[in-house]
Amino acid sequence: MSKRKVLIVTQEMEPYTVAKDIATTVRALAPHLQKNQMEIRVLMPRYGTINERRHRLHEVVRLSGMNIIVDDNDFPLIIKVASLPDKGLRMQVYFLDNEDFFKRKFVHHDKEGKPFADNADRTAFFCKGVIETVKKFGWPPDIIHCHGWMTSLIPFYLRTAYSTEPLFADSKIVYSLYQSEAEEHIATDFPNKASINALSAEDLAPYMHEGKPDLHGGAIKFADAVIKGSTELSAHNESLLAAAEVPVLDVQGEDAPAASLDFYFSLLEEEVVK
Repeated sequence: MSKRKVLIVTQEMEPYTVAKDIATTVRALAPHLQKNQMEIRVLMPRYGTINERRHRLHEVVRLSGMNIIVDDNDFPLIIKVASLPDKGLRMQVYFLDNEDFFKRKFVHHDKEGKPFADNADRTAFFCKGVIETVKKFGWPPDIIHCHGWMTSLIPFYLRTAYSTEPLFADSKIVYSLYQSEAEEHIATDFPNKASINALSAEDLAPYMHEGKPDLHGGAIKFADAVIKGSTELSAHNESLLAAAEVPVLDVQGEDAPAASLDFYFSLLEEEVVK
């Protein structure tokens, strides 16, 4: 049987970003999957904090050159790649880059700790850019695993604007929810920024709660399964998991890679080959 394909989309990953829940989880997960006969591709933003020389990033010319429309403006998408340092493995990580959104020397906040005013635009750009890049790969993923609020639009886009795209017809979407209050990062005009391909702000109603952006809530609405990525969540985020109408896996730490693999196969209705 051919290898199952797993697309990991993440806003953070060691060693490229600071070691937090998301970064450490993805760093452990990706090699584990590859060692267990899964075909893996990892996509993340190319923040200005990432040292290209140290991590040996280089542009993938055949994938670059697309323009992504956000809020009626065109933004060029540049794709770069690096090999994840791991003994005995050769795994490539793809970085989505744009000078307007990702060249700054901070990730989601400025030097005073204030969220960037264009975080909504950055999120829409990244999520649409991921989908368009995978289309260029011509690589149909069996599992699409999204990590963090900056990936939260991918389930929505795939089930709406890209619902007729055959490449994703059989993909199962997993969303990992971490302890991050996404609404603290995103302005209330988020639905207008995230509307693409003839979608309207009304279509994004699941991403709003009591007049504020609720990116985790929207992602869970359109995902096929959810993983609780942080041990402790806010009361609101716990309520989202409790109300979820899809399978939920509660796993963190060193148990997460193996449990996630089993979870994938349960979604694909196959037995894990140990």
